[in-house]
Amino acid sequence: MSSQSRLFAFLCLLLCFGAACRPSIFPEDFRTMPGEAGALLFQDSFEDPTSQWDRVRQAEGMTDYDGGKYRIYVNDSNADYWANPGLHFTDVRIEVDAKRIGGPDNNNFGILCRYQDMRNFYFFIISSDGYYGIGKVENGRQTLIEPDQMYPSKFIHQGSETNHILALCDGSRLTLAVNGEFVAETEDNTFWEGDVGLIAGSFEEPGVDIIFDNFVVFRP
Repeated sequence: MSSQSRLFAFLCLLLCFGAACRPSIFPEDFRTMPGEAGALLFQDSFEDPTSQWDRVRQAEGMTDYDGGKYRIYVNDSNADYWANPGLHFTDVRIEVDAKRIGGPDNNNFGILCRYQDMRNFYFFIISSDGYYGIGKVENGRQTLIEPDQMYPSKFIHQGSETNHILALCDGSRLTLAVNGEFVAETEDNTFWEGDVGLIAGSFEEPGVDIIFDNFVVFRP
């Protein structure tokens, strides 16, 4: 698959991803933080631009190494860009630091796991205005699993502050933590293995610009 084909315009408005339909409540069904990380499987500080992540630059956006970081820029409306290092895992605990360096706070960015192809994978996302979601793309159809629309969390740093994102894919358990705090958890058994990755996306306003650093993959 060409890396250029990784651009995929999601129909986000149908899923109430935009701020206008987000509820202003905090969910009360929090469970627990993942335990200690297991063995290190992969890490990348993005200092080496030959470490096999996708490198795409075009008018609509980019996924590429940039100044010792990995940058995803989305210059289109209601679209997501993502990138993968071309690896294969089953159960993983993925962590990364992410920061908005430009564009609107009404955005989404985060981690992918069990990436099969551009039509099948799990995603764990937050936004620069403090919202989160765990979801999947199955046969090209995007669905939020937990919650059913993006909810706010007081643990997410807003604006241009850095967020440390943790995604756990352990059996059917899918967990999202941000800045060392449990945020959401659900169960799904659609995908059991695949690549890992990073994602960033826009809603009505283009120009979303996110940098990632300190990407690590552990056993759960």
